[in-house]
Amino acid sequence: MTNDLRSPGRRHALKCMAWGGSGVLWTLVGGVPASKLVGAARGETTKGFSFVQISDTHIGFDKAANSDVAGTLNETLTKIGGLPERPAFLLHTGDITHLSKPKEFDDADQLIGASRLAVHRVPGEHDVLDERTGEAYLARYGKGAHGDGWYSFDAGGAHFIGLVNVLRLEGAGLGRLGADQLAWLEADLAARSASTPIVLFAHMPLWTIASEWGWGTQDSAQALRLLSRFGSVTVLNGHIHQIAQKVEGNLVFHTARSTAFPQPEPGTAKAPGPKVVPAEQLRSFLGLTSVTIRGGAHSLAISDTTLAR
Repeated sequence: MTNDLRSPGRRHALKCMAWGGSGVLWTLVGGVPASKLVGAARGETTKGFSFVQISDTHIGFDKAANSDVAGTLNETLTKIGGLPERPAFLLHTGDITHLSKPKEFDDADQLIGASRLAVHRVPGEHDVLDERTGEAYLARYGKGAHGDGWYSFDAGGAHFIGLVNVLRLEGAGLGRLGADQLAWLEADLAARSASTPIVLFAHMPLWTIASEWGWGTQDSAQALRLLSRFGSVTVLNGHIHQIAQKVEGNLVFHTARSTAFPQPEPGTAKAPGPKVVPAEQLRSFLGLTSVTIRGGAHSLAISDTTLAR
């Protein structure tokens, strides 16, 4: 698959963007992940182990792109609560808050806690803006984590790995994992058989989407090489506030939309940042995407539907 963002295929993938209000429901069937937006899962019964991914809630943001980010997060959580089968946990891929303020974390915890789901998190760059660069995040969420907050756990027959790539950003803001985290990742994976499905999650994309905007991770190739022996690897990220997907060998990449506000597509604006959507067009920016990873094959089946009524 080409990495040219101007190509029709990539342009179509990046157009699968929504303004907020939908998380991603992930199901493990026989240890193989498959995804569907929460809105598309209503009335359906899933078979297998499932979890929900949300991202970029930006609690504390109150600008024109969305003056009620708590409300759109609540809408997302309401949809999750209405699922026919309860997910095992909620996975948040960063930017919980907008400015790393204690009240923003408190408000986010109160809202997300109302779901009564276990929560696994990684920080976004907006969560580590305190003077000590992430210590407040670690003090709140880092129990049992290693280094700057990376960790792993097993669930549903898969091995989950949460990475931190939002500290010590490089160049135009590209993420960075660093030597210590890469060494830990190599040791963590060494104990897993090649048949173990791996779910890797971090805030910034672990593939380069737009380097000039910092939409990538400078040393991600070193991490991805460690995953080459595994038959099923799913990589989940946030940060860009729109859906972008790629399949490369045994790797399936998926970035989630925000529950707060959209960002422009690369090439359509001078810089990333909150994108104001006219209120009357809001629902045309909400959509459903079903993504299936077929066991034994490395093909990605994608179906997109808007929520415009």
